[in-house]
Amino acid sequence: MAAPMLRWVGRGRRWTFARVDGGSCHRRGAPTGSTSNRIRGQSSVAQQPLYTTQKPRKGEHKWAAVVGLEIHAQISSNSKLFSGSQVRFSAPPNSLVSFFDASLPGTLPVLNRRCVEAAVMTGLALNCHINKKSLFDRKHYFYADLPAGYQITQQRLPIAVNGSLTYGICAGKKQSQVIPKTVRIKQIQLEQDSGKSLHDDLRSQTLIDLNRAGVGLLEVVLEPDLSCGEEAAAAVRELQLILQALGTSQANMAEGQLRVDANISVHHPGEPLGVRTEVKNLNSIRFLAKAIDYEIQRQIDELENGGEILNETRSFHHQLGCTMSMRDKEGKQDYRFMPEPNLPPLVLYDATSLPAGADPQQVINIDQIRETLPELPRVTRERLVQQYGMLLEHSFTLLNEVGLLEFFQNVIKETRAEPKKVTSWVLNNFLGYLKQQNLAVSESPVTPSALAELLDLLDSRTISSAAAKQVFEELWKREGKTPGQIVSEKQLELMEDRGPLEQLCHSVMEAHPQVVTIWGRGEGQSHLQSQPQDTPKSLAITLCGSPEALPKNDWPSFIYNSLIVIFLVKVMDLKEGNPRAINKLIGLVRKATQSRADPAMIKEILEKKLSS
Repeated sequence: MAAPMLRWVGRGRRWTFARVDGGSCHRRGAPTGSTSNRIRGQSSVAQQPLYTTQKPRKGEHKWAAVVGLEIHAQISSNSKLFSGSQVRFSAPPNSLVSFFDASLPGTLPVLNRRCVEAAVMTGLALNCHINKKSLFDRKHYFYADLPAGYQITQQRLPIAVNGSLTYGICAGKKQSQVIPKTVRIKQIQLEQDSGKSLHDDLRSQTLIDLNRAGVGLLEVVLEPDLSCGEEAAAAVRELQLILQALGTSQANMAEGQLRVDANISVHHPGEPLGVRTEVKNLNSIRFLAKAIDYEIQRQIDELENGGEILNETRSFHHQLGCTMSMRDKEGKQDYRFMPEPNLPPLVLYDATSLPAGADPQQVINIDQIRETLPELPRVTRERLVQQYGMLLEHSFTLLNEVGLLEFFQNVIKETRAEPKKVTSWVLNNFLGYLKQQNLAVSESPVTPSALAELLDLLDSRTISSAAAKQVFEELWKREGKTPGQIVSEKQLELMEDRGPLEQLCHSVMEAHPQVVTIWGRGEGQSHLQSQPQDTPKSLAITLCGSPEALPKNDWPSFIYNSLIVIFLVKVMDLKEGNPRAINKLIGLVRKATQSRADPAMIKEILEKKLSS
């Protein structure tokens, strides 16, 4: 695909993202005017971090955007990183604080084995090199929710380095093409979380909750290989799926278990990187994409207008859709890193270096953890494509929606229907209803068993596809009825007797006998002219079946003549086997049977009668 372009949209020095093939990177606050309306809502995949016009005018420049991410994932553990305090979301304030968490004098850290195993497992899943020896450091800075005045982290020698994360972006007109991309991982390190500051603007005070202080975090540092918000969002979503598959983090962004800091800069290709800004604490994938795209555009606009970019920390205001300055970073802060004196080096082993007779409870074996790695999302998607014959983009959708893959697999286990039909119903009907009513999969009134029973009825030709959709709508009303009960109550079973269906088809075909007679004689307009007592309106009423089919107010004669000609053309289409025309007739028959007739049988009967 083509790279993102910065397109000139007219007067006022306004720019917007676009691609040569018509796509664009998502961003909020597009410029006004016809051009911005044309590109709004489109998406793109940038293969190169390039923003430019297709035909640069004099004085216009190309821009390269560079985006790097720092991702903090809360480790799934019953206790904190260096203390035995419980980890629980939404607990009463300051109810889960140990002496060490509050930094009382004389307390010492005790490393949580579960957190170390989670870090090793995550590093292996992200193709990292696991350091057999890693160190802990103190990072000093003052803040009210950091009681010790420093954070224990891994600055000098982290537990994992030099990995990679492969993710996919949907592209194409219908978002049906998946383009794989890779971002390098600089390092993964263990560190403490800080407490939480609750600001009360009405009383001009700040309250401190230390329940979160000391909770174990995995900081995943990505190299600046990204170029727009869409890429960053896709990479973070893939990392979120990996963490959830591993069980190392629940990665629930709504509960603050996955937070992202984005470092963004723009520059001219071939020149040094520009001054970067940092957008802090992004806790939504959608807001992450919007914040990055907005910040890229803001920096370009600032430089184009002769301004300069400040090295600062910014926050994203999701209601206004813009980033706002928080604090200046021009004066580099000295964190005064120093070795943590109360923690020895963390030593890990593999099968070759494990000491003979070592207690398994006292050492961590990298190879043993490697053997317990579960199926990762990339492998799951490949398996779905091979096992069920689904499209790759469908496998992405199943994994990206929380709980949807489990729902799909449960339906597959309980139904006799083909996997492709199950895929279609889950992704189109089921997911469509969820999004329409803004529900999660876990909140759905339709269970996998109910959908499986419905698909069995459809697969056994007990009901038609249209009747199945009616049953699905009834299931969504939360009345507790099974698909079989709904079919029985509403009499939606397929008509199995061919005789009544043939009579119904015959009645529909003979609903306009004069039209058939006109066409059968091949006389057309001459027959109309030979009946002077028939006006255009009376003939149109005869052809349409009843006066109610036409408006109450009279039309000019030429309109009625046009209706007659159109109807004769339709009859000719039927006689010549026009698929669209015969489909119209099939629709009339199905409407008369309340969708209880098999469309294939209707078509067979109609074709036979028309040919005779």
